[in-house]
Amino acid sequence: MSGAISFASPSMRASGSDLTVSISPLGLVELADEEFEVHGPRLNRYSQNFAYYLGHHWGYRREAGEAQITFNYVKAFADYINNFTFGRGVHFKSVKQYEHIIPGLLKRAWEVDNRKEQLLWEMGQQGGVSGDCFVKVAYEPGFEDSTGQPHPGRVRILPLNSSFCFPEWHPHDRERLIRFKLKYRFWATGEDGTRSVYTYVEVLTDDTIEEYLNDELIDSRPNPMGVIPVVHIANSQVSGSPWGLSDIADIISLNREYNEKATDISDIINYHAAPVTIITGAKASNLEKGPRKVWGGLPKDAQVFNLENGVDLSGPLQYLEMIKRSMHEITGVPETALGQMQPASNTSGVALAIMYRPMMSRYDQKKMQYSAGLQKINELVLKTLFTFEPETRLYDPSTEGIMKGDQPPIVDVLDPMAYFTECEWPAPLPVDTLIKLNEIQAKMSMGLESMRGALHDLGEEFPDEKVREIFEEQIEDAKQQGALRMLKAQIDSAILQLTGMPPDGADAPAPQTDADGNPVGPQPGGPNPVTLPGGINLGEITAPEIQKMTNEIVTQAYGPRAGLRRDPDNSTD
Repeated sequence: MSGAISFASPSMRASGSDLTVSISPLGLVELADEEFEVHGPRLNRYSQNFAYYLGHHWGYRREAGEAQITFNYVKAFADYINNFTFGRGVHFKSVKQYEHIIPGLLKRAWEVDNRKEQLLWEMGQQGGVSGDCFVKVAYEPGFEDSTGQPHPGRVRILPLNSSFCFPEWHPHDRERLIRFKLKYRFWATGEDGTRSVYTYVEVLTDDTIEEYLNDELIDSRPNPMGVIPVVHIANSQVSGSPWGLSDIADIISLNREYNEKATDISDIINYHAAPVTIITGAKASNLEKGPRKVWGGLPKDAQVFNLENGVDLSGPLQYLEMIKRSMHEITGVPETALGQMQPASNTSGVALAIMYRPMMSRYDQKKMQYSAGLQKINELVLKTLFTFEPETRLYDPSTEGIMKGDQPPIVDVLDPMAYFTECEWPAPLPVDTLIKLNEIQAKMSMGLESMRGALHDLGEEFPDEKVREIFEEQIEDAKQQGALRMLKAQIDSAILQLTGMPPDGADAPAPQTDADGNPVGPQPGGPNPVTLPGGINLGEITAPEIQKMTNEIVTQAYGPRAGLRRDPDNSTD
């Protein structure tokens, strides 16, 4: 059960004016006094942030029929920032000494054993909403399912629910994790068939792994990794604190105010959409209200009129616009980023970067935080592979890595550089490919850029492999061109042998004579043996192949032709 993680969505509830989100669908897990003192404020912050992210903005419900408007800008801003940061993915680069082995292992762990795009989105969502992202690395042994299908072992990269995580850092070193507790509740079916609630706890240290079920120890074993396989990433670092800040913390109050004022405006509109009819000097019981009704016989001094809307809504609407603009300014998300109509233009990349400068500042800050976390995750991934699959240390040509002469055929697990990786983030803003290609072409023509560097600038994750692919394709093209020239020479020779006419642009072969000048052998105008380029005699070529080629040429030249009539089909206009 060490790898069992509950990804169930937390349930939400509104209690008075204070919104809380339960840690699990069953409510808050029981916390000791020390745990509540240390982690209580953090868990309350998580619950409020996720409640607003999931659209639970109200602490009460209005009567049926009354509008309760919710504009969930919190989710819109959080998702946009997440997509802006992780939408184009992340590439990993290792040191040159091991670049023929390590990149292939990381690609397998992220893209084969797991879904890289989904992992990055979950990590960004958890960090952007709660402020903290916890990722666990575990190994799932291979197994054979009930149908006999084998499943190889794989490395699991598991983004955890931050509310389930209770880390303990060294008192004098916030980067050193000395103990980690994973705690959550789940439903399970007992031996008697009844559904019961269980509390699962996993305690990880550098030396041991302990698992508890309802406070009862069910498993205790040594930690084969020797390190705690959990990485914590602070979304936005706070000096002096191990916890991070979310991307939406500052706009929750603004979003709540926006919804309340929008609901007030809706009430005003609804009130005057069905106006109140005021009657003076007459009895309403004798008057029938409705469309196309005519009232007559009213007293002379009677007055009947509707209560008109005398409220000027321009002020409240301007107030709403100010609140929304403030949310954009605080988060750095441009006002045109959420679907607002804007004229099409060919804005340059520099101008676009200036326009998105606030968003780029937030992007740079998040990139710095998550790059450090991803490097630690990659280190744990490699240690997991080297521990449970030692054969992965050896160079494997099937991974398409190119091994050079000075590179070792095996990874030294004691070498710290074997675990070092760099994160390369593609540009989040759109780039004009044609302008980029012209720039690269100019650099290469001046000798300022190499082919590998050009491929790297174009976003190629493995430039060495791409260069080899291009080289192999050029070799294949050369072989095909050579084969085409050889076939053409055979065809020309067959024509010359059949008709005695040399191909276009070629001189007729000189007649062969003996010492006295008498013709010897076949002469022009009849079948002649032909020598192909390179001194190869046509007669030396396999006779069946020549006969087959001759038959095909004769059929193409003089054989019957198929009818030109074609039946109409669905693709014919």
